Amino acid sequence: MNGNRNDSGRGRREERFRARYGSWAVVTGASDGIGREFARRLAANGVHVILAARRRDRLKQLAEELNSAHGVETLVLALDFAKPEAVDQLEAATAELDVGILVAAAGFGTSGKLVDSPLSAELEMLDVNCRAVLALAHSFGRRFVARKRGGLVLFSSLLAFQGAPRAANYAATKAYIQTLSEGLYRELKPLGVDVLAVAPGPIRSGFEARADMRMSMSQGPEVVAQEALDSLGRRLTVRPGWLSKFLETSLAPLPRRGRTRIMTVVMGGMTKHQRERGDQRLERLPDVPSARPITRDVNLET
Repeated sequence: MNGNRNDSGRGRREERFRARYGSWAVVTGASDGIGREFARRLAANGVHVILAARRRDRLKQLAEELNSAHGVETLVLALDFAKPEAVDQLEAATAELDVGILVAAAGFGTSGKLVDSPLSAELEMLDVNCRAVLALAHSFGRRFVARKRGGLVLFSSLLAFQGAPRAANYAATKAYIQTLSEGLYRELKPLGVDVLAVAPGPIRSGFEARADMRMSMSQGPEVVAQEALDSLGRRLTVRPGWLSKFLETSLAPLPRRGRTRIMTVVMGGMTKHQRERGDQRLERLPDVPSARPITRDVNLET
């Protein structure tokens, strides 16, 4: 009996979710980590899913999993959101579908001192984390306003609320998303569109490997997906999982300068191995004789 009641209650929640948002959802960054878990949770709610990311093989595997487990339809789109045309291609491919949710989970981070990082990597991160998200929010926000319902799920971070030395540009991209979400929440709510900023802390996914970070404590991406979907339409910002809530509670009473100092220590720990690698490289370098200084006489008079 209890099992039947639970199944009935879950079925009603799924029906309400589809009635509120529609039958299709777009998930970017769906090939791994948080994006993949969102796709799974949406499919479990009976929502058809458009899977967008760079790695087509992983998307196909996920599509087969969702088809088999939940009987939903899927559309696989191999797109690189560092490229400006990706959003236009996504918009064109989904124009005939009743899309009601955008989960903009594609993104990546860098770590270490900004001046030691290739500028090309930092600019690519701006393209993926900010420019593409803005273009997606603009495109799908318009569609949702026209249909008078929908939901935008955008990804902030625990690092968005203060500076983060050794992840300075990444934290800045997430501060942009947090601010964008707060403004869009007020703009779109009266028009029937929900906006949610998801601000996770340390999460086990492909993120830390690409960002070259090491996390001593973290939680799984399934925590983020479930709590975020439960919060959509109810809150502006969600900090999923006990670890994110604990860290935010610990940081909240501090002034912004104090939070930045704490983040100096936190990020220092996550990137300690980078400094150790640098020290090892220096130890292996041969001694180089000191060169004689060169004096140049430059006449600046005209």
